[in-house]
Amino acid sequence: MSGRKRRAEPPESGKRGKPLSASPTLREMLRFAEDRILTANVSFGHGTDNARDEAAYLLLYSLGLPPHDLKSFLGRKLNAAERELALKLIDRRVTERLPAAYLTREAWLRGHRFCVDSRVIVPRSFIAELLPAGLDPWLADPDTVRSVLDLGTGSGCLAILAALAFVDAQVDAADISTDALEVARQNVDEYGLASRVRPVASDLFNSLAGRRYDLIIANPPYVDAKSMRSLPAEYRTEPILALAGGRDGLSVVTRILRQAGQHLSANGTLVVEIGHNRAALEKSYPHLAFTWLEVSAGNEFVFLLTAEQLQEYRSRTKLPLRSK
Repeated sequence: MSGRKRRAEPPESGKRGKPLSASPTLREMLRFAEDRILTANVSFGHGTDNARDEAAYLLLYSLGLPPHDLKSFLGRKLNAAERELALKLIDRRVTERLPAAYLTREAWLRGHRFCVDSRVIVPRSFIAELLPAGLDPWLADPDTVRSVLDLGTGSGCLAILAALAFVDAQVDAADISTDALEVARQNVDEYGLASRVRPVASDLFNSLAGRRYDLIIANPPYVDAKSMRSLPAEYRTEPILALAGGRDGLSVVTRILRQAGQHLSANGTLVVEIGHNRAALEKSYPHLAFTWLEVSAGNEFVFLLTAEQLQEYRSRTKLPLRSK
């Protein structure tokens, strides 16, 4: 007989103390799951930002129901098997502290579904908000975009959204992680884009010598060292390589700025997400006129630079781009 302690069974009542019936409605199950998640003090940020939405997503997934249509099914009763499956999924979320996306092996971004697992960071980039409109109004003529590079592609989500937005473009999806590229290839195949989206094993630009792009997008690692030490458990289940941005969070961003100009076409554009590092970036590059793009969280998270701006900066300083 094993000496290991058996994991406790999930409780049958939530914080409000009301027992869960043997055949609950989805509404009752949602109330229970929301209470359980709230009581456990889990961390959000991998697709939802509150306990109710997290519970709703997991329950709808467990029942095989559309993820964006909770209201239509609130009165639906769960049978014994469905109840057990839902309880187990909620129990894993609160005891194992796994992001919901790793439990369901899928993530939704701008209405698009992507396959994910622990080999890739859970998709959540602000750049995804900008791509459906072709980066309008910041790109003078989106129809002229024929080549796109997604640096640090992870699951391939931004590369795929770029291919859908710029229908005449060829897209390179680059990542240093061969494990991540396996997930990206799966998603590219799911969207039928293998002829236009090419996963490439590359440490940033290292394997892309001689290639130039009309648009380069990147959501690189940008969590600084102090923040890395205090990340909630859910975030620590993601690949560290996709999160850690060095002491100030700008180590990878600096490499991108140093090299991007050599890989942009004459009228090319660079778009990079940097988290909460705007002040640090502007302090390091006081003579670079960053354009800060408006996203749902504000105008401090995604910047744009043109090939002309990068070339002008290099010419003026007569030095490779580098942080101060």
